[in-house]
Amino acid sequence: MAKFVPDVKTQRWIVIATGRTRRPSDTFKLDSTANSQTNLDPFSEGNEHMTPPEVYRVGEGNPNTPGWKVRVVPNKFPITDIHEVVIHSPDSDKDIEDLSLEHVNLILQTYRQRYQTHREDGQVIIFCNHGMTAGASLTHPHSQIVIVPKQINLDALAREPINNVVEENTFFTVYCPDFSQWPYEVWIAPKQDKTFFSDSSDDMLKNLADILKSTLCRLHACYDNTETQKIRGDIPFSYNYYIHHAQNWFVRIIPRLIHRAGFELGTGLSVNVVDPKDAADNLASNEFCKI
Repeated sequence: MAKFVPDVKTQRWIVIATGRTRRPSDTFKLDSTANSQTNLDPFSEGNEHMTPPEVYRVGEGNPNTPGWKVRVVPNKFPITDIHEVVIHSPDSDKDIEDLSLEHVNLILQTYRQRYQTHREDGQVIIFCNHGMTAGASLTHPHSQIVIVPKQINLDALAREPINNVVEENTFFTVYCPDFSQWPYEVWIAPKQDKTFFSDSSDDMLKNLADILKSTLCRLHACYDNTETQKIRGDIPFSYNYYIHHAQNWFVRIIPRLIHRAGFELGTGLSVNVVDPKDAADNLASNEFCKI
């Protein structure tokens, strides 16, 4: 069971979750006499028996059998008492920037369904760690949903004013806020105020799938620019995103181009080495993929 510990001088909390140390990792490589890495992937189709019984699926077939397109299972190594894993697809290599728009929409519909399921259980935190640098312990693309008790104060950002616009569509605006803590940090905000993510209509989710995919593709293109390579060195393409849990929600995407060091950790101040306006201009000028 998770233990929540408050700071005696502030409203900040930490979570003690010792079970997280037992998380699996596929960063190691198997020797030539062993089975393939794919066969050890608990999120691959055909390995449904390697996860806890699923709580939700999109696709065909019976529960815990092949045929699914998106699958949700409890996390075996939870942060809090309710912690789920959303497996994006049976494909261990393709993530949102590679999947079809139709499939990205299925992932977002799954987010909405799980948010609605757990809305009364606490604060619904939806996030994705893409790549080992971003904290993913398994490379098979997936997101996570963690429920934090309502009485726990979350030290979370509110929606930033819209400026440095990258693109927009009917329901959403993509921009790099002036208060960007990370190089090429980018936000996706709905044009409608005073709503929760779980209130999103089907049309809004279709729009969000389109603009989320295009934004990640733009980021990937910028990742390979000469100037960006100077910043990131040999860090592979990786990012985090999360959906703000409260009213006036947004999607915040943080590319992991740099590591935080002593100054940031000691002061709480972030050093951004790319001006958000320049980031927005570069992102807007990059071609993006549509499938």
